[in-house]
Amino acid sequence: MAGAIIENMSTKKLVIVGVTLLLFQALAFMVGGLIAPSPTTSVNYMATKCVDASKHREDTKWFMPWGPNLCDKIRSFDEAMAKRIEANNIVFAVHIPMQNMEMSPWFQFMLVILQFDIAFKMHNQIEEGAVVTVDVGLAYRDDMFSEWKEMVHSVEQRKLHCNLSLPKTYENEGRYYDCDHLPFMELGSVAHKYYLLNIRLPVNERKKVNVGIGEIKDIRLISIHQNGGFTKVWFAMKTFLTPSILIIMIWYWRRITLMTRPPVLLEKVIFALGISMTFINMPVEWFSVGFNWTWMLLFGDIRQGIFYSMLLSFWIIFCGEHLMDQTERNRFSVYWKQVGPIVFGSFCLFIFDMCERGVQLTNPFYSIWASDVGTELAMSFIIVAGICACLYFLFLCFMVFQVFRNISGKRTSLPAMSKARRLHYEGLIFRFKFLMLVTLLCAAMTVIFFIISQVNEGHWHWGDHTVQVSSAFFTGIYGMWNLYVFAIMFLYAPSHKRYGDEQSSGDAGANSGEDIQLTTTITHVDGPTEIYKMSGKEAQE
Repeated sequence: MAGAIIENMSTKKLVIVGVTLLLFQALAFMVGGLIAPSPTTSVNYMATKCVDASKHREDTKWFMPWGPNLCDKIRSFDEAMAKRIEANNIVFAVHIPMQNMEMSPWFQFMLVILQFDIAFKMHNQIEEGAVVTVDVGLAYRDDMFSEWKEMVHSVEQRKLHCNLSLPKTYENEGRYYDCDHLPFMELGSVAHKYYLLNIRLPVNERKKVNVGIGEIKDIRLISIHQNGGFTKVWFAMKTFLTPSILIIMIWYWRRITLMTRPPVLLEKVIFALGISMTFINMPVEWFSVGFNWTWMLLFGDIRQGIFYSMLLSFWIIFCGEHLMDQTERNRFSVYWKQVGPIVFGSFCLFIFDMCERGVQLTNPFYSIWASDVGTELAMSFIIVAGICACLYFLFLCFMVFQVFRNISGKRTSLPAMSKARRLHYEGLIFRFKFLMLVTLLCAAMTVIFFIISQVNEGHWHWGDHTVQVSSAFFTGIYGMWNLYVFAIMFLYAPSHKRYGDEQSSGDAGANSGEDIQLTTTITHVDGPTEIYKMSGKEAQE
């Protein structure tokens, strides 16, 4: 057979390909670092205290903190007590965005975090395990004059986690508790220009609703959304990379099908990797700019999960196929112990995502982080996922070490060959080892990106909303995945020539015995490269 491009391409051309891919990798980092703004932006809002003077609550009535339909405002609860306004008649109003600004579908999502300003009072302290009940409504409109349309209304509970760093004495009354940020709302799309939140804190002493929560002075919201400039750069990268991977994938599989032998497992897995890369590349997000597709966040997570599963499984099979003997290789069932946990972990990620973002499709105020059990579960999940990712990388390093040791065992056959033939096989071994080291580097960066992404998303819910990953890291890792998949499909595609065509027939005849000695086994060996066949023979021996 002709062999693969990685072993038949001249060193000069291979270096040119490598340098070109390296330049594109540098370009991917520079696009994020020099062109794209930071991935997300956070905006702080202070809720305006409005008075609902109506005796019977009207669900269609919305309270605006500013503008021509400005609500009746009060500055503090002391003013409300002086005017004998009950707590049930106070509405906290927040308009998103700020005045003279508007939201955009390019923002992709909107995450809102809640914070209470609670003053310490000796006669009204925060009880242990205090829970705040929030009656909240969300409305939208696309101009400044039309009526507000209700998007969702919900009654949610959030557990307070507050502490006072000072002694609880009369001298320290009026000092504020240090309270954790609370997850409040997450929208999967930002399809409208203006949003309005009306928040009530209903009090019912008989049912113990909002009793023992301290003296709430103000409500603050922190809105986090994706930057429109970053979204445009991200969409542009996807649009450019999709046809690139699609073309190389079709070209690769066409070369595979033109061979006289059926494709081996490694070639099938490489093709499947190309399909998963194409799936995550497809720029369907363009439609989210024109349509209110709230499920795009969930769909993006599913696509990323499929790609993670395929990429991690590919690395296991890629190494394993260079360790198995000919009786075990080329069978997917052999890898169930390694691939099974990857598929199971991905399924757990999917279930975890559905438990939160799946529910948020109908109720954006739902959060798995709102309860103690949910928070502990989510925290445990992130920690376990990070540990498993690190263990996977260590296991992959061990497999690569075994492959290197397996391949190095064949070097004992090289001194008996002619100089030209020996240099050829030494070159093949060097190329393969270099590719394996690049694979390890790619795996390390992927594990780091996965852990940082999970911790970053967790920090949003934990309250440290300033944590964010740089745009260069996002675009660089995304470009690295595409370039790696491109390189694997290109280098492992069947070559149209074989080594030795340019040499004389006499020399080829003299070396045929050496070729057979190095690549032939008792059982017939077929595979994409000489290294693949060599490793199979060594494992069998």
